[in-house]
Amino acid sequence: MQDLLRRRFGHERFRPHQEEVCRQVVSGRDVLLVMPTGAGKSLCYQLPGIARGGTTLVISPLIALMEDQTEKLRQQGFRAERIHSGRDRLDSRRVCKEYLNGELDFLYIAPERLAVRGFPELLARRTPGLVAIDEAHCISMWGHDFRPEYRRLRERVPTLRPAPVIALTATATNRVQRDIVEQLGLGDCEHSIHGFRRDNLQIELVELIPSLRIPALQRLLQDDARRPAIVYAPTRKASEEQAAALAAEFRAAAYHAGMPTEDRDLAQAAFLQGQLEVIVATIAFGMGIDKPDVRTVVHTGLPGSIEGYYQEIGRAGRDGLPSKVVLLYSWFDRKTHEFFLGRDYPEPSKLKALFGMLSQGPVPLGGLSNAFAGDSLQFEKAIEKLWVHGGISVDADETVSMVSADWIRSYTVQRDYKLWQIDRVTEFTRSQECRMLDLVRHFGDVGDSRQPCGQCDNCDRGTCIVKRFREPTALEARVLKDVQKALRMHDMQSVGKLYRTLPESQKLERQPYERLVDGMVQAGLGRVVEDSFTTSDGRHIQFRRLGLTHLGRSEQSPASLVKLPAEGAGLAPAKRKRKARKSRSPRKARRAGQPDHGTQLELDGMPPRSQADEVLHSALTAWRKSEAKRVRRAPFLILTNRTINSLVASKPRSQDDLAQVSGIGPIKSRTYGSKLLQIIRSVAD
Repeated sequence: MQDLLRRRFGHERFRPHQEEVCRQVVSGRDVLLVMPTGAGKSLCYQLPGIARGGTTLVISPLIALMEDQTEKLRQQGFRAERIHSGRDRLDSRRVCKEYLNGELDFLYIAPERLAVRGFPELLARRTPGLVAIDEAHCISMWGHDFRPEYRRLRERVPTLRPAPVIALTATATNRVQRDIVEQLGLGDCEHSIHGFRRDNLQIELVELIPSLRIPALQRLLQDDARRPAIVYAPTRKASEEQAAALAAEFRAAAYHAGMPTEDRDLAQAAFLQGQLEVIVATIAFGMGIDKPDVRTVVHTGLPGSIEGYYQEIGRAGRDGLPSKVVLLYSWFDRKTHEFFLGRDYPEPSKLKALFGMLSQGPVPLGGLSNAFAGDSLQFEKAIEKLWVHGGISVDADETVSMVSADWIRSYTVQRDYKLWQIDRVTEFTRSQECRMLDLVRHFGDVGDSRQPCGQCDNCDRGTCIVKRFREPTALEARVLKDVQKALRMHDMQSVGKLYRTLPESQKLERQPYERLVDGMVQAGLGRVVEDSFTTSDGRHIQFRRLGLTHLGRSEQSPASLVKLPAEGAGLAPAKRKRKARKSRSPRKARRAGQPDHGTQLELDGMPPRSQADEVLHSALTAWRKSEAKRVRRAPFLILTNRTINSLVASKPRSQDDLAQVSGIGPIKSRTYGSKLLQIIRSVAD
């Protein structure tokens, strides 16, 4: 293997843990490999694949990664190809023939290909030398990027045996790891969980209201040494606003799934080639992209999960040089995530009501929609969840039938897990321990030293760039004394109870009070432990208990040791322009008070359609039904009713127009774009 490493891959030595994994795979063992982004996972299937001979079959959900890896392997002299929705049929047929003739070292395929009739059987006609399943967390409903089409892998893996299987991911907690092994049927496979500590990353978390985040970005990126940089924005709208502001000072551009494909590809290529210094993106950017010299990664909103956050910050400092990671967040961000959770994972009671409508037999999808207590988007999510969890079946005629009542258990557990992920991110922002150590523990890296990093904002305030600190106010100093006095009499009290019972504490808002508690812990005056209780209705409530350390008991002036984050991080607030009040539609009035997520939330009711629009709607619906029968999938998995309505309303005439339609992402655009445009032109013209 050392010879292969030098002669075929051009490396003098293995990175940590690579050689051990390669030897296991070469010997024919199944392996679950969990290593962070940039640690060299790809070599762990590429080198064994060449060593074992035959074709290595790589299943990956990321077209950008397939293209990137295929090109790199070709440059190294390997015979590599790929099949995905972005390639035409003639190319795909040619590649299939090359695979069957044994002319390929590597074949990359998208998991959706396994739903194409005859394709799995074609793969099974020639056993590969090795099967690599990349982004393996996608197979787990507990993963941060669960994809139902990945579930098909458990049916297909046995047909590819006796080839060994290596499942690779950069983001899998212990629970996700167990689920990957179970779903793929890997049994007693080797578990290799390593390398989550990134010694070259300085992590800084800053609580900052949204209006101050752009000034913070501009200040942060002024230093040339902090560029190139990736900025992850929470919405498309925020991505564009932040990119426009940064473009006045830096070579910057936005990147999100709503952009025309050509513009998005140009922005990505320009950033990779160094023509852009800053890319401001949603999480659609960066999957599988290897740019080694990214010096800074900034999140301008609270991530939805620790797994997603870790994967994104892993794009900084892949060359091993010091790099900065900054998270700008506020409590408002959590409300945004809770809003989307309620939209994407409706309350179980709504799903139960929907499921109950099927008790008398199959029902047309349209009939269920009319009776559903929620908007059209929630209805589509509810149908999707009932289908994913095995509660219903939906045939090509859009008739819904009851399958099993067991869906409720797995759905409730999954929904609770999604909420736990949000809670875990919130806990991460509140933690007074080493940031890197928190991340390492989350992923269960058993080989880690468990030592603090010494350079995050909790370990060393001197490394902070955006965050600023201040002395406690007179009121806060009195609250600290009151808390100290109460804990001297009765230690380890509930943080919430202290707030409610101490008169001085109630003069503060709850959030400043919580920050004061965090400041006590950071100063070494207090210690916090998590506790919980179960309510009479079965709800699990978590809370924090606060106790005093030896220093906290003896210190006469606790306020002298406490430093609190300065509001606004020392930046002047952005001036707000007064907007003229507009009358609200009844629908918008009902949404008052919900956060502005920067997304186009469509109305439930569509405007009356003309006769021509009705014809187009019927044509699109008929095509969807035909396509659903062809690939043996439920119609709503091809296009939702909401997406068809949007196509009828906007009548896109080009791929760029199509990319702007809600529900048409890059994959659907490549897979169905030409046909949809053909239907629209034939009817509309």
